[in-house]
Amino acid sequence: MTFTEFYPFYLSQHADRRCRRTHFIGSTGALLALAAAIVTANAWWVLVALVFGYGGAWIGHFFYEHNRPATFKQPWLSFKADWVMYWQMLTGKVSF
Repeated sequence: MTFTEFYPFYLSQHADRRCRRTHFIGSTGALLALAAAIVTANAWWVLVALVFGYGGAWIGHFFYEHNRPATFKQPWLSFKADWVMYWQMLTGKVSF
């Protein structure tokens, strides 16, 4: 499956705005934690980044969408799609 084929499915799994918001918050936390890892040279921040990133996504899916994250079946396409959706939320193409 190509990314172009996968992305519409990915968006359909994030129809609930609250799910997209928890993804956005988790991804932002992950970016900040990665920045902290670089600034402090402390690798523990990478673990924090993973907890933020996956935690935000899983909360959104289990509590709001009531579906399984696409990461379980398509991890690499989902990872890319999450960042595309994040950028599109920042730029207003996908509603926040």
